[in-house]
Amino acid sequence: MFTNNEIEQQVAEFLLQIKAIKLQPNNPFTWASGWKSPIYCDNRVTLSHPTIRTYIRQQLVAAIQDKFGSVGCIAGVATAGIPQGALVAQELGLPFIYVRSKPKEHGTGSMIEGDAPTTSGKRVVVIEDLLSTGKSSLQAVEALRAAGYDVAGLAAIFTYGFDIADENFKQANCPYVTLSNYNALIKYAEEHQFINEKDVNLLKQWRENPSTWGEMAAS
Repeated sequence: MFTNNEIEQQVAEFLLQIKAIKLQPNNPFTWASGWKSPIYCDNRVTLSHPTIRTYIRQQLVAAIQDKFGSVGCIAGVATAGIPQGALVAQELGLPFIYVRSKPKEHGTGSMIEGDAPTTSGKRVVVIEDLLSTGKSSLQAVEALRAAGYDVAGLAAIFTYGFDIADENFKQANCPYVTLSNYNALIKYAEEHQFINEKDVNLLKQWRENPSTWGEMAAS
């Protein structure tokens, strides 16, 4: 049985090796929000690597069973949480549904897709690939609750570990668990020479003030 620390480090290693996570402290990325960031994460890349895909699926299942116990349904968050959620649901032998970012603009106008009855407030775990502020994830949680589901919590592959995410999940009364996190990633990256000491300082500064880091880095 792996410890949480071993899982965090193994997932960090996988994500760096296949470039699902890229670190560029001196040539930052621009997020959709406009934030400048020294890190870019695309966990969809894991789906193209069977060994890594299997490991992540198995560890998400173990984390769900450990933290949330028995559940009756798995829900993926569109879009990147859909394939991860489907894999987890298959492993557990459970119904799978997914939650759109907004309702359909045609047909039924549904926001939740799939056929999983909510009888007796069916307990559901939400699957995400990545957590930043948690806003889109919690939008899915609220949609599921509004539809009659009992949301046990959320499981994701990776989190940046922003304080605002912790606060948002706390306010929404939604526990969550992730396989790896920003601190574990930076630790592994430094120890295995993906980055140098100067890069580590820049990455830590970004983690403390992500919304203004780009302005500070440019000055």
